[in-house]
Parts: sequence; C-alpha cells; structure tokens
Amino acid sequence: MLNKSKINSQQIIKIGIWIYFFLLLFEGGLRKWILPTLAGPLALVRDPIAIFLVLFSLRQGLLSKNNYLIAATFFGVTALATTFLTGHGNLGVSIYGARIMLIHFPVIFIIGKIFNKDDLLKMGKIMLWIAIPMSIIMVLQFYSPQSAWVNRGVGGDLEGAGFSGALGYYRPPGTFSFITGLTQFYGLLACFVFYFWLRPGIVNKYLLITATLGLLAAIPFSISRTLLYQTIIIFIFSIFVVSRKIKNLPKLVFGGIGIVAVLIFLSTLSILETPMEAFTSRFVGATKYEGGVSGTLIDRYLGGMFEAIRPGENQSIFGNGLGSGTNAGAKILLNTGMHKIHWVEEEWQRITYESGIILGFGFIFIRIILGIQLIALAFQRLIKDSTLPWLLVSFCLILLPNGQWGQPTSLGFAIIATGLTIASLKK
Repeated sequence: MLNKSKINSQQIIKIGIWIYFFLLLFEGGLRKWILPTLAGPLALVRDPIAIFLVLFSLRQGLLSKNNYLIAATFFGVTALATTFLTGHGNLGVSIYGARIMLIHFPVIFIIGKIFNKDDLLKMGKIMLWIAIPMSIIMVLQFYSPQSAWVNRGVGGDLEGAGFSGALGYYRPPGTFSFITGLTQFYGLLACFVFYFWLRPGIVNKYLLITATLGLLAAIPFSISRTLLYQTIIIFIFSIFVVSRKIKNLPKLVFGGIGIVAVLIFLSTLSILETPMEAFTSRFVGATKYEGGVSGTLIDRYLGGMFEAIRPGENQSIFGNGLGSGTNAGAKILLNTGMHKIHWVEEEWQRITYESGIILGFGFIFIRIILGIQLIALAFQRLIKDSTLPWLLVSFCLILLPNGQWGQPTSLGFAIIATGLTIASLKK
C-alpha cells in the first residue's frame, strides 16, 4: 500500500509540473487574448501551482533537503526580515520578491527528483509539436500591424505587444507577453531539436524537420540577437558531442553541409526576405551602437555581474527590500509614494539592490555553485555517452546564474530548464 501511495503521489506531482509548464507557455495568451481583464492576477498564475508542489512534496517526503534549499531558505527568510526592519516594509511586494527563492526555487529539485527520461523525452516531443503553431503565430505577428488582434498586448492593450525591432517591424512575442519568453522557448526547443538529431529514431523525422525549420526561421522573424547567440551556443555544445569520437566525423561533416544547405534554401524563400532584412538591419545597427558578441553576451551577461559587485548609491548592507527591484514591485512602491524605489534590469544588481551586499551575494553564490555543479555532472554523463544533460545544461547556464528571475516568464523557464537538467542526470 505504501509503494502504491508513493507512486500515486508522484503522478500527482507530475501533473502539477505539467500544469506549471503549460501555464508558462500560454500564460501570456491568457493575459492578452482570452482573459485580458484578469491580466494582473494571471501574471502569478503559476505561483499556486508552485506552492502546491512544494507543500505536497514535503508532506509526501518527496522533496529531499539539500544544501541549496537550506541556504535559499535561510537567506530568503533573513532577507524577508530585513525587508521589514530596514527596507520598504510593503507586505505584498515583500511576498512577491520572497516567492522567487522560497516557492519557485524548490520546484527545480522537485522536477529533478520526479521526472525520468521518459518524461523528458515526452516534454521534448510536445515542444516539437508546439513549435509549429508557435512559429505560425510569430509569422502572423511579424507581418500584422500592432493594432491586429494577434498582436494584442497584455490586458487587451490596443498598442500591441510587439517590441521595437528594425525597419518598422516589431519583435513578436508569440503566445508570451514579451519577446523574452519567445526567445527562451526556442532556446529550450533547440536543446531537444539537436538531441533528437543526434539520437535519430526517437521522434518522427518529418515532425523534427518541421520543428527545425521553425527554429531556424524564428531567428530572423524574432529580430533577436539573443536568440541567435543562444542557438549558436547550444549548437557548439552539440558539435562537442559529435566531435568526441572519430567515427562521428562523417556525421559532423554531413551535418554541417546539411545546415548550410538548409540556410541557403531558407534564404531564397520570399516569405523570409523581409524578416532577413529586418534582422540584418537590427544586427548591424545594434552591433554598431551596443557591440557584437561583447554587447550581447559579455556586457549584458558579465557586465551586470561586475556592476552588482561595484558599490553604488543604490546599494546598502541590508538592501531596499525584497521585490523592490522588480518591475511589478517598483510600480507598486512608486504608487505608494516611495519615489526612490526603481526597477533594476540586470539580475545581480537587482539581487544586491533588494537584499543588500551580504545576503545578495548569498543568493548569487547559490546559483553560481549550482550551475558549476550541473555542468560538471553533465560533462561526466557526456563521457558515458549521455548527451541530453550536456545539451540541456547549455541552455540552463544562460538562465541559472544570471537570468532575470525578477521577470515571471524568465523565472519559469529557469526553473523548468534547471529542473530538466537535474532530471536528465539520473542514471
């Protein structure tokens, strides 16, 4: 009876994880198209699921204590206390900020414990299917005016959800509320696309080809340099997988020729002519004013890290309070008359701004050490010819150490990607 009860408990948790995943993908659509009047509350629609997963897993003994959870709980509770002692003291904003490490962060280890390889492959296959309508929606949004229904903004905003792109075209958000969610969707998709190509026969070949074309087409249609660099990083990790063995050299050569041929073919399609021009224009313009790889990866990824370490006028030992550095939290505090509170875009700066130097570095340290451990374990599994952890960790490392967890969608993808990476490490 005990074993049967535990199996049933695991199935319940799996259902919760799948709900969390689908809400992540379609929460923006609910807020824009289906329930625009509930756009505000729906931004937190995954929070009740996360709370249920954590409490139910603890009750069933399926959430094991580890140093990461102990440290996150300690720093989270302490930061919550300092928020009321020396910070802004707003209860709602405090809970909004505390939920990141106290509610969502444990979901990583729940996914890692409950999901098995069959669940991982099932999620990968579902993402391939979802990529088809997602790509169609993206194309429609690209070519449609911002006033069109498909480009409706959060809460039914008639000004549209597109973000400034190039040549008068906007960066489409897909089913998400912002372009960031779309780029992260295709980043996670890329991990599974490359894996299924490296392990042929797992999925239908025509489905894989269609999803791959959708991934490649998403780069110009999204007008996003981040998606381009993200895909290149995952592709480099894939090349490392193939190049480890001499017998795989023909696969590497023919695979490279195939990719070049597909890119040449896609470039000849009239439907891609305009997005290619828009993407090229933005790439050249952004490279000129923001820098190329250094502007997108080094300045945006590493630059924010060093800015968080450097003392500034907005930093203090105990911080300004949890949630005060997020967009939503800052708006609430500004409406209550706290004019000194402002939104901090870079993640490490947000953490130290909210929690202070000491506690902030504690949160940062947790995420860095977890990232280092995961890539080390993924490499060990790669040596034993297990490629999925290695590919998943390539995307996980983009979101885990320095991803913008203050933004709900980025937080959701970080939790899913890191949880899947841990689950894939099982023997």
